[in-house]
Parts: sequence; C-alpha cells; structure tokens
Amino acid sequence: MSGYDVMALGELLIDFTENGKSAQGNPLFEANPGGAPCNVLAMLARLGKKTAFIGKVGRDFFGDQLKEALEEVGIDASALRMDEQVHTTLALVHTYPDGDRDFSFYRNPGADMMLTEAEIPEEQIAASRILHFGTLSMTHEGVRAATQKALAAAKKNGVLISFDPNLRPPLWPSLEAAKQQVLCGMGYCDVLKISDNEITWLTGTQDYDEGVAWIRSRYPDITLILVSLGKEGSRAYYGKETVEVPAFVRQDTVETTGAGDTFCGCVLNYILEHGLQKLSRENLTEMLRFANAAASLITTRKGALRVMPTRQEVEALL
Repeated sequence: MSGYDVMALGELLIDFTENGKSAQGNPLFEANPGGAPCNVLAMLARLGKKTAFIGKVGRDFFGDQLKEALEEVGIDASALRMDEQVHTTLALVHTYPDGDRDFSFYRNPGADMMLTEAEIPEEQIAASRILHFGTLSMTHEGVRAATQKALAAAKKNGVLISFDPNLRPPLWPSLEAAKQQVLCGMGYCDVLKISDNEITWLTGTQDYDEGVAWIRSRYPDITLILVSLGKEGSRAYYGKETVEVPAFVRQDTVETTGAGDTFCGCVLNYILEHGLQKLSRENLTEMLRFANAAASLITTRKGALRVMPTRQEVEALL
C-alpha cells in the first residue's frame, strides 16, 4: 500500500455563502463545499501532492455533493464515511463589507461529529508523511476519541503532525472547554498554524512574540509555529529564527473563506519538499511568500475547496 503525502481528519460540510438577493429581496445562498481540513488538502492536491480525507458526512444530497467535490479536486475519499442517521453538517456564512465573516452552524448533531474510533484507518495514517487536524473534531466525546486515536497512530509511526485550532466559538459549550482541547492538540503537533486572534485569546497577550514564547514554554516539541496575521501577512517561528512576510493585499477581495487553509496547505507542501529540519531564514521567507500569495488569490474567489490557485498562478503573482 503506497502512503499518502498528507491525510487530514475533521469536518467536511456545506458552507452556505451569501450570493446576492432574489427579486423579492431575500438573501440568496450558494452551497459551497467547505471544512478547513479539506481546504488544506485541496491546496496540496492542486500542488500535485497525494492526499486523503478522514471524516463523515450524511448519506444525503449534501453528503453526495461533498464526496463528489473531494474526488473532483483529487482528494482520496476512501476514508470518508457516510452516516445513515445524521445529516451532513451545514454552516451559514455571513460576509461583512470588509470580507470578514460570521458563522451559524446546523450541527446538533451533524454527521462530522459522529466519526468513531473504529472508523479511523490506522494503517493508512501510519503510511502517510503528515497528518493534519483541527479542533472541530474535538468538540464532542466520540469524535474526540477518534481524533486522539488518529494522533496516537501518527505519533507511534513517526508521522509529522500539523495542527490548526480553527476556533469556532459557537460550537463549544464554553471557551474554557475549547481552550482545553486546543492545548491538548498542541501536545501532539510538530507544526502549529494559529491566527492572530486565536493566539491572543489563548495566551492573553497582544504581543505575538510573547504569545509564541508562552506556547513554547509549555510545548517545546513544536518545531514550527506559524502565526497568520490577516492583512498584515504572516510570521514563522523556527528555532531562534522569527521571519515576518507582508501580505499581498488586494483590491478585488470578495471574502476571506479558506485563506488560512490555503496558507496552511502551502506551508505543508513546502515541508514535504524541503523537510522540517535545518530550514534557513531564506527557506522560511520563501515558504511564507508563496503561502501568503496563494492565500491572497483565494480571497478573490467565492468558496475555497474547488477554486484553489495553481502553482503557476501563485508564481505569476510573485
């Protein structure tokens, strides 16, 4: 059995994004395939990497649509389960004039929460190079146990682990519960991608250097920490190096859905091609420039999973 470059575990759902108004003045929504881990895989697949997704959708109209979308963009869906009893999870995304977003979730329960330990493909994880995950698969007990089983399989077999907390407060019983699981995820990962507002929330400081120091004092085994700063760009913390690269700010931004996932996919692609050891300042700068450029391109498109930029598009922008 040949292994995958990256397997990701978590939510695959429908993002209903606003798309104008009807003749009666009602908001129109477009059903975009979404879910952060799959967006990351879609970017990697676009860059020619072999990817597979572990998760669950409902055996319903939207579940079928999502499975087709994965296969269409080249993500292996053999570990995607379909639930007979529970519907596919839905998210309604409200976009503000500046491109920022608010989420409402239809997930009580949703199929993504129903993944069980028995459905984790341990052998496939063991044969992969990277396992990527977030915290949406840690909000409820059953799927949390499944996530931990996947992480244990990766750890035992020397698979690199990548973590993006991707905090969605409405999905947690409390922010304290969310914090516990974010810290749990940090205990496993080699690569951490965290956003500016998440690191401030977690560490209680607006100073990102201090925030990273707070994380490192507790989790010294995290090799690479990436802080995404929205319009300000991104930073990489690696060994004694801190590198910051500005964003490619665009006038034609429509929405920011998937920008962080696109960034994350590009970073993982760089690690697959260059390894995680002995990265120089030049390496880190090159990695962030490419990832920032790709993230800026995705903000000009509606949705993310189906419309990831090609290497040529990113290089043209660079």
